[in-house]
Amino acid sequence: MEAHGHWLGTPLVLLAAAVLAVPLARGLKLGAILGYLVAGVLIGPSVLGLIARPETVLEIGEFGVVLMMFLVGLELEPRRLWALRRPIFGLGSAQMLGCSLLLLVPALWLASDWHGGLVAALGLAMSSTAVALSVLAERNLAGTSAGQSVVSVALLQDMAAIPVLALIPLLAAGGARQGGGSGQVWAALAALVAIVLVGRLAMRPLLRWIAKQGTPEVFTAASLLLVLATAALMQQVGLSMALGAFAAGVLLAESEYRRALEADLEPFKGLLLGMFFIAVGMGLDLAVLWQRPLAVLALLAALWVCKGLVLMLLARLARLPLLERPVFVILLAQGGEFGFVVFQLAEQARLIDAAQRSVLVAAVALSLALTPLLLAWAQRRAARRHPASSPHALKEAQATPVIIAGFGRYGQIVGRLLNANGLAATVLDHDADTVETLRRFGWRVFWGDATRLDLLRIAGAEQARVLVIAVDDVNHSLKIAELARQHFPQLRIVARARNVQHVYALRDLGVELIERETLDAALTSGRSVMELLGWSAHAARQLAWRFRRHNLAQVEQMRAHRHDQDALIALTQQGRRQLEELLARERADQAQRREQPAWHGPAQPPASEGGAAPRQ
Repeated sequence: MEAHGHWLGTPLVLLAAAVLAVPLARGLKLGAILGYLVAGVLIGPSVLGLIARPETVLEIGEFGVVLMMFLVGLELEPRRLWALRRPIFGLGSAQMLGCSLLLLVPALWLASDWHGGLVAALGLAMSSTAVALSVLAERNLAGTSAGQSVVSVALLQDMAAIPVLALIPLLAAGGARQGGGSGQVWAALAALVAIVLVGRLAMRPLLRWIAKQGTPEVFTAASLLLVLATAALMQQVGLSMALGAFAAGVLLAESEYRRALEADLEPFKGLLLGMFFIAVGMGLDLAVLWQRPLAVLALLAALWVCKGLVLMLLARLARLPLLERPVFVILLAQGGEFGFVVFQLAEQARLIDAAQRSVLVAAVALSLALTPLLLAWAQRRAARRHPASSPHALKEAQATPVIIAGFGRYGQIVGRLLNANGLAATVLDHDADTVETLRRFGWRVFWGDATRLDLLRIAGAEQARVLVIAVDDVNHSLKIAELARQHFPQLRIVARARNVQHVYALRDLGVELIERETLDAALTSGRSVMELLGWSAHAARQLAWRFRRHNLAQVEQMRAHRHDQDALIALTQQGRRQLEELLARERADQAQRREQPAWHGPAQPPASEGGAAPRQ
């Protein structure tokens, strides 16, 4: 029975399949993605035939991938994206080239000639952005080193989409469309430039104007329109829709509407991604599995082995934590949804035939379906081998007065000070190797991401008195602070700040007890320099303390003008003059109290235990 009698038939079947299959899969601890895929297989043309045209559902579901990449872009400010340029172009390029070269061997075994084999290898080298990022989000692994590396490789693969698509007509017999490749590349570059310019000049003013109207539903519609427009532009020039949406997200990552955009688009993303996975399941041709099982399974094994070898080498070269390497390898060793597009175009160009395409599609679809199971198995195995570092180690509710989020070089000093004075603390850190090392030294550290609300509850945030935010990542720090302020108002937050801008962002969230991580260390070094030049220890300490107090007051004064560069320059110059005058008076007072004249030149060096010398 096909759901085509009424336009409501298809949505009813899809929603019913999702509502029934996903809770069942979660109950069996198989994950939501596998539930969607199995539901798609059951309602697809190979089994029940409730929906005969899965390609229509796939087109709608692809918009879920687009929304997901837009939301990923919102989490990456341009400066942070620039900092990831090496893993994106280095790690991503190495993955793409290395996997393509190794996969040439099984691809040439399947295809008729080297032209078809090369296209098949490139299609197999791609990984599923949708599955990888969904699994990272579902298992809360996006903030780990492996998660960030997976995102970097996925971005490079999206960028590689256009040259791969341009290569297909060049390899086709006769080269009928050889002139179109370079034009398509220029059109793609022009589209990206247009997105950047419009994003810089028009997106934020437009959102600001819509927000002032006070109609939330229109703001939601504008959010969807923004993503749809960038995706349509990318599709028009033959580029990945997800890449265009990602670029738009990055441009809005620093805007004041970032959180509102995330809140509006998150429900649509989850539902449409579910439709995408259902459509992938419907596209799995069970007849091919029945007719050519050995070919499909052999290609699936070759896919995993070839990509796995390359990815294990890259994980080692990238120095990923040992316990996070299985996540990196498994999530990228699968095939990808872009491969379906490549194989279809290759068949149309007569580089491969229909039977070969069916085997390729079946192998990729199977890899997508089995990836969540393979990852769950790998994590259970790692948990048995390293129980202290398991993400499930924090199972029982804690009841300590202090929670420390992040136990690196900064958090450890805080923790050691508290421990030495008999104060108990619950410590969370998301780096598996750090947790394993600290456990060996006797520290009771739990593996976990403090940006998870459920984990904070288990850690005892509802009863604790103090939360110390000592994580390295600025975005994670702000997320933790936002969660704590919203859900645990009784918690006093003591936060580490990477720089002045981080201080301002924390202050905007209502955090008052903030320490810049380098300020006191630098002042201590400055005191040592002054003592070596002849100042007394007491005088150097007093001057450093005056400097610290003045610096903190100046930072707070500049906070209201942080977006006005001219005002910042004027305040900085004024503050420098005030500081010089303040310290000059302080040195003169110290010299007078010790009944010694202040030193005003190199001819009369300061006494080793006498008054302080003025600024040289």
